[in-house]
Amino acid sequence: MKGTWLETVRGFVWVKLIGGDADKFLNEATAANIKVWQISFEKDGSLTFGISIPDFFKLRPLLRKCGCRTRILSRHGVPFKLERLARRKVFAGGMLAFVIALFVLSMLVWNVKIEGDTAIPESRILAAARAEGLYKYQWSWRMEDTSTLSKNMARRLPDAAWVGVEKKGATIMITVVDSTKPEKRPLESPSHLVAKTDSVVTKVIAESGRPKVERNDRVKKGDVLISGLLGDEKNNKAVVSKGTVMGLVWHEYRIAAPTTKKIKSYTGASKTRNYWIIGNRALQISGYKGEEYEQSQIKSSMQRSRIRDWVLPFGSMKEVEMEVIETEQKLTPEEAKQAGLSAARSDLLAKSGVGAVIKAENILHEQTENGKVMLTVLFEVEQSIAEPRPFVQAPETPPIPQGE
Repeated sequence: MKGTWLETVRGFVWVKLIGGDADKFLNEATAANIKVWQISFEKDGSLTFGISIPDFFKLRPLLRKCGCRTRILSRHGVPFKLERLARRKVFAGGMLAFVIALFVLSMLVWNVKIEGDTAIPESRILAAARAEGLYKYQWSWRMEDTSTLSKNMARRLPDAAWVGVEKKGATIMITVVDSTKPEKRPLESPSHLVAKTDSVVTKVIAESGRPKVERNDRVKKGDVLISGLLGDEKNNKAVVSKGTVMGLVWHEYRIAAPTTKKIKSYTGASKTRNYWIIGNRALQISGYKGEEYEQSQIKSSMQRSRIRDWVLPFGSMKEVEMEVIETEQKLTPEEAKQAGLSAARSDLLAKSGVGAVIKAENILHEQTENGKVMLTVLFEVEQSIAEPRPFVQAPETPPIPQGE
């Protein structure tokens, strides 16, 4: 029976029975329907047991009858806790004030976040939210339900296909999905596709227009690859030439690859700082001591307090600062050479555009001096060589009337 919730609410005590006839006392208690539990006899003949507060006050006539007396060993239950709190009015009042303040603060909107990849400016979305009563430090009970807010905000944002509003604790999440609009294409005038650099043609695919070159033709910068004029001199039509023309282009690179490189690594030394989070502010509570690191990297983790699904504006943050040292690693001339060539290839492909492929590379010069490997490399790259060039048709010349 010890520890039942009913006895905890009513309160109970552990009692030691001293003197008298303990067996007679137990028989009289049973006859009077007084419940005792955890009965044990001590070596000195005394009896200890647990009894509820209401039954304890019924023991006086039984004690006189049996010639016993009692000593209370300990008190347990809600009545005694309330009595202790009554003696500490300031503490009890502080606890009550804290609970009330926590409840009141949880009824406020502490943050408004915007989610979704949208082209609508954030300031415009926040202005529409404020017009509907969604802003920081707004009372939650003054807001309309989220479905109504979603519809009203969608009306205020005509460029949005859908607006969602969700309340997560003390945070309002606004999700905006842009409406799909047809892409506006610029007006295109008739044009040729011309070579943007000297090269040797490897592939020609004309979608519109007339090809003017073939595979293995050598072209110079500015030469017409696909013409935008269809037909002959008398009957022709101007179009926007489109297609793909690939060619071999040669690029000369000068590379200076160092024979040392710097590497960052952790030393194992670290220090931890703890913070209390209140709203958008952090109060440091530990980690003031410790030596300053010349170089370091910080990793942090934050945890917000919750009441069920409500995220409260309180929490804690842990910040770990780890010492970092920078060391130099020596490279052989061959390793430095390969590192320089790899960087040059990546840079060349990025500049040459989509679909570019390095077909060959030839090292023209190689020299090691002053801790660097100096290279002159000729790369052969197959890449797109076409670029549009608009043209204007010559206006038709009206016939000149001849005299009689």
